[in-house]
Amino acid sequence: MREALRGLTTRGRSFLAAAIAAAVSALILGERDLLRVAVLLAALPLLAAWYVGRSRYKLACTRSLEPGRTPVGSSARVILRLQNLSRLPTGTMLLEDRLPYALGSRPRVVLERLGAHQASSVAYTVRADVRGRYPIGPLMVRLTDPFGLCELTRSFPSVDRLTVIPQVVGLPRVRLAGEYAGTGESRARSVAVHGEDDAATREYRRGDDLRRVHWRSTARTGELMVRREEQPWESRATVVLDTRLVAHRGEGPTASFEWAVSATASIAVHLRQAGYKLRLVTGTGVDIDASEAGGEGLILDTLADVKLSQTGDLSTLVEHVRRRNDGGLVIGLFGELTVAEAELLSGLRGNGASCIGFAIDSSTWMPLTSGDRQEADRETTAASLALVRSGWRSVPVAHGDTLPALWPSVGRGSQGFAYRAAMAETVSGVTR
Repeated sequence: MREALRGLTTRGRSFLAAAIAAAVSALILGERDLLRVAVLLAALPLLAAWYVGRSRYKLACTRSLEPGRTPVGSSARVILRLQNLSRLPTGTMLLEDRLPYALGSRPRVVLERLGAHQASSVAYTVRADVRGRYPIGPLMVRLTDPFGLCELTRSFPSVDRLTVIPQVVGLPRVRLAGEYAGTGESRARSVAVHGEDDAATREYRRGDDLRRVHWRSTARTGELMVRREEQPWESRATVVLDTRLVAHRGEGPTASFEWAVSATASIAVHLRQAGYKLRLVTGTGVDIDASEAGGEGLILDTLADVKLSQTGDLSTLVEHVRRRNDGGLVIGLFGELTVAEAELLSGLRGNGASCIGFAIDSSTWMPLTSGDRQEADRETTAASLALVRSGWRSVPVAHGDTLPALWPSVGRGSQGFAYRAAMAETVSGVTR
């Protein structure tokens, strides 16, 4: 009740002030009728405070998000359901949900009178142009009586989180470098030549056919090793995201880093749907195995939170990837590279891995003079050539390029060799 009295509005306080003035006047003048008026004026705001105070503790609220995970630029629907658990009806209520700035202004919704044990739902939409995890809530409910004499604010403690994931675009099906073409009903599978041999060997047992001895594993382990009767061919891929702050340009949703994050999500989802056992590694230390059920959601949730790092470097990233390098396919999305950094990436070519690198020319995300542009183009071309010499298939990315248009260039076959030859010819022409 004390809290309800503190919630008296200006109108309610005016009623109390008028009641006190009337009571004092009645005592001075000896007018009993004026005293009755004073009692009535005081009773109205007190009854209103009692009425609102009881409703204050008889409300239940639930919030649901549809969907709970939404891409950048899409809208999500927030549904609020309030239920009056008391036997007394409520007055008009003003609902206000707390939102972070990125989701827009706080929504204010008026909910009319709720009867005893009655429930009602209201909804509003939010939209985010920047990925991330955003808290929604707590909900603030302002309760008032029918006369507007008292107003109380109730805060529900529950907070829900909306996950805004990167934009995922569909990619055409291409035959990737490093795949193994199966027969019959089997699909194309990428295999690591040495890695699969190692995984498909075991110790020699008496009675094993000596023609199945795997001499490479035997020499390495010092024990006689034989091939298994069946090799578990698998499609494996590692997607690497460069998160160095110095390698990216631009700000907000149009920055080069956001292009890389969206491309990472699109490639990961595409490979997962193609049946690959997928691993995601970022320069911030993220290393997740997305091979199991729910791996696609895990990737998207992880990429919703990934940030640029001021302290990361490529040597640390390469070392982190090599800790558990099972071969297969390695797809890297790199920002601006120097020749030395491109050569450093040759360390990921071990264990028979096929490497495809999207070399993002982040300088195209910023305005440059003609002289600076030529210098930036020379550096980018030299780094791309060094990446090719390191055994990578390099795909240059400039501002305005789309991933679906670039994706066919990662396919295996003569197209990749033609691209390498054209890159080498371009670089030699620039350096003359």
